[in-house]
Amino acid sequence: MSTEALYRRTLRVLLVSQVLAGAGLAAGVTVGALLAEDMLGSTGTAGLPAALLTLGSAAAATGVGRLSQRLGRRPGLAAGYAVGAIGGAGVVLAATIDSVPLLLASLLLYGSGTATNLQARYAGADLAPADRRGRAVSTVLVATTLGAVLGPNLVEPMGDVASALDVPRLAGPFILATAAYALAAITVLIVLRPDPLLVARAAGARHAAEDTSPAAPVAAASLRLAAVAMVVTQLVMVAVMTMTPVHMRDHGHSISAAGLVISIHVAAMFLPSPLTGQLVDRLGRRPILAAGGCTLLLAGVIAATAPADSMVLLTVALALLGLGWNFGLVAGTALVTDAVPLAQRAKTQGTIDVAVALSGATGGLSSGLVVAGAGYSTLALTGGLMALAILPALLAEHRVTDPGSPEARAARS
Repeated sequence: MSTEALYRRTLRVLLVSQVLAGAGLAAGVTVGALLAEDMLGSTGTAGLPAALLTLGSAAAATGVGRLSQRLGRRPGLAAGYAVGAIGGAGVVLAATIDSVPLLLASLLLYGSGTATNLQARYAGADLAPADRRGRAVSTVLVATTLGAVLGPNLVEPMGDVASALDVPRLAGPFILATAAYALAAITVLIVLRPDPLLVARAAGARHAAEDTSPAAPVAAASLRLAAVAMVVTQLVMVAVMTMTPVHMRDHGHSISAAGLVISIHVAAMFLPSPLTGQLVDRLGRRPILAAGGCTLLLAGVIAATAPADSMVLLTVALALLGLGWNFGLVAGTALVTDAVPLAQRAKTQGTIDVAVALSGATGGLSSGLVVAGAGYSTLALTGGLMALAILPALLAEHRVTDPGSPEARAARS
């Protein structure tokens, strides 16, 4: 099979697994804060599920990255999804027996599915030429859209399923998540053959003389920029997204309404990916990173100033929040893949995703405390302003990569 044919086949397999994984991701995210608020009895702890989920995601990013580095993408992704399924089942059991310790432990495991969902984007880029990496990443991400949009809208039906099984209604979406992650694991384990990372390494060994990896100082600067951009976008997105359902319910909106807003938000996270990939490949990684920071700022301002009873403005804000995250993730992922040689790629990608996951944990854990102490508007506006940190990171990277800059001349010497 030619490399091009294998590349296309890999994308098709990843499309299927990402649809399933997207449903697992979004279903749990929609009601996680509400379930914790009910079980723990405090709005201030409503951000705890997102924090634990992203802490689990950080641990899984390390594990999946290292396993992929040693054995290839197939065992790494399959193991990550399987652990996420175990975590989802644990949440259902915890809600059924009203066990807070089991809930917290299960949310850590459930975070593995989130990390694996994101790590799959790197598998899509393993066999892609440099000028198509943005589109390869975006193809994998957009596949998440169908499941991610469907998941939150199944909150009520899955609540009915849970009630029929004598399980708390808010645990219903985690039943869906468990099944979705388990099917994603099976799909990857059985069908993702031959392994794209192992094939790419073999091809790289044959063409080592044609290696076009950037020089070390330039690569390090690019990695720093990509890491800062993805960390900031993840922190802002998780913080505002986590508390929006709680904010809506506290002001009279139904759980179904909150599910719809989160569905649109998640759609904006993934659905624009094909266009974003085209822009990243044509305009470059840096302009799209800058656009991501500015979009997140706009999202924060709208969320902060929207009347609490305005579902329309909250929907617009959450859609922009998802779009800004999409810009940061697609452009940042392409930049990381550009900068790292194949021999260290999976491990480095996993390490960066650890930082991304930890930033999400910080955003999730602090979001409930900020809302309890200062309100949702303060949280949204603070997040929007924090997103502007991407701009000085861009300037710092430009000073190293611009051939005429003193820093670049010093690096060459």
